Amino acid sequence: MASKSQLQSLVAVLAVLASLLHPGASIAFHRKLSSSSEDAGGTWYGAANGAGSDGGACGYKAAVDQAPFSSMITAVSSAIYNSGKGCGSCFQVKCTGNDACSGNPVTVVVTDESPSLNDPVHFDLSGTAFGAMAKPGQADKLRGAGALKLQYTRVQCNWPGVKLTFVVDAGSNQEYLAVLIKYVNGDGVLSAVELMQTGADGTWAPMQQSWGAVWKFNAGSALKAPLSIRLTSSSGKKLVASNVIPDGWKPGSAYQSAVNF
Repeated sequence: MASKSQLQSLVAVLAVLASLLHPGASIAFHRKLSSSSEDAGGTWYGAANGAGSDGGACGYKAAVDQAPFSSMITAVSSAIYNSGKGCGSCFQVKCTGNDACSGNPVTVVVTDESPSLNDPVHFDLSGTAFGAMAKPGQADKLRGAGALKLQYTRVQCNWPGVKLTFVVDAGSNQEYLAVLIKYVNGDGVLSAVELMQTGADGTWAPMQQSWGAVWKFNAGSALKAPLSIRLTSSSGKKLVASNVIPDGWKPGSAYQSAVNF
């Protein structure tokens, strides 16, 4: 009879193969909220006590080293990144197999993409997050290992004191709107985003994922602000940010919602 570890490895391989055959259906396996942990590989990048990058493939930019992310971030392999649909998801990770590992999980948020290396699932953590898995005073020793085996669990995101934020992309204009969506509580992951213009009589128009955590809408005519945005989380919950993009909005500006999941 196959061991538990052998079965876990087989399931991971099958999940990756499924993602290649059916990209849209991929890796709900790895992104599902769960109380059980799974195995992954782990490395770190950037400065030893830094944020790893300036925001990476999700588009969060330099804010990753500031609250609420506070450098506790990670790049992930394609199984979780999922063409950017995994951006903003939260995970608890802990390292195993090294005597500097504390055995206590730390929570990180997905902000970037990384190669999978030899692991079906891989976390490339910031130096700060990698060191946080160590026993007190042994962060440098743990980082010296370079690569570790991890256990990970997807968890709910919780950003207390921070509002759901829509950052209008610099390339937006009166007929085209692209927004970076960040600090999504709960699932952290969005399966759909819709937009409603003023005077649309309750009609929602689908936005398209542009890249990372950026969603876009090409109206083909002048947009009628203020604009409302409806979010659907990966578990199907819906949230309406009414009139969140005001009349007179400007590219590069950030607008906050009074509501969050």
